[in-house]
Amino acid sequence: MLESIERISRKKLDNTVIRNDVSADAVVKDLVQCGYVKAADLADRYGNAKAALDPDIDPLIVGPAGIFTQAEYDGDSEIRKTAAVMKMVVNGFAGAGTIEMGGFDYHTGDRSTGEDRDLRAGRCMGACIEYAARRHMPLMLYVFSDGSLSSNGMIDNSAGGRGKGVWTGDNQSTAAAFFLVYNPTGPTPAATNQLGYFTGDGSVSSTSSPGANAVNLLAEMVVLNYMALHGQEGAFQSMHWASGVSTGLGSIGTYSSLIALPQIVSGPVAPS
Repeated sequence: MLESIERISRKKLDNTVIRNDVSADAVVKDLVQCGYVKAADLADRYGNAKAALDPDIDPLIVGPAGIFTQAEYDGDSEIRKTAAVMKMVVNGFAGAGTIEMGGFDYHTGDRSTGEDRDLRAGRCMGACIEYAARRHMPLMLYVFSDGSLSSNGMIDNSAGGRGKGVWTGDNQSTAAAFFLVYNPTGPTPAATNQLGYFTGDGSVSSTSSPGANAVNLLAEMVVLNYMALHGQEGAFQSMHWASGVSTGLGSIGTYSSLIALPQIVSGPVAPS
């Protein structure tokens, strides 16, 4: 560890450009102090890397008192994948994480397959929220898909189908995204705005929100709402987007109608 500290400090010193208004002595002291503090922080966080990062041995996730039983955890790769991502995010080792699940096209000629897959996805969502609750950390969970489906009215009366309509094909008009928020300090305040809505025939109203018919604006709306949970929506317009252009959500004066929930987190931005 000491050798690593020395190499970190030497590398920083070799790459330092001393400003005219700062003495060389002050720069050296600052760099050495930062190097030691960083090394100490890394040792504190990852001194036992397996215990810090491995969801397999986290008693809050798996085991008698865990979110999942050992049999559930061992028998389902989606659960293990979810556990790995949620542990990294909720414990602050990653700012955000993505859990991708496949097989949700439901082109199976029944309802039962889709119901089972939805149930598993819902359990994984619930596990993320439960883990955040056990770690007493705020969490925003954003759920989205690349499309949706429709039914032709046929009914699947099997035990798994539950008397619901059979999924028969893709339907881009019925897709929706949503996010869930957990607040460890108490009940999450009630939503102040509904973002988008469906028409009477079950289709999304394409004019109900900027993101209803534009995936780039949908992503921006999610970012805006995440920032609003920290009281930072005022900084949204100054962000730089991948396209290199300003946001398409309009002026800062119009943002209030695009924010669903008020601030629940104070201080630095928390894991998402």
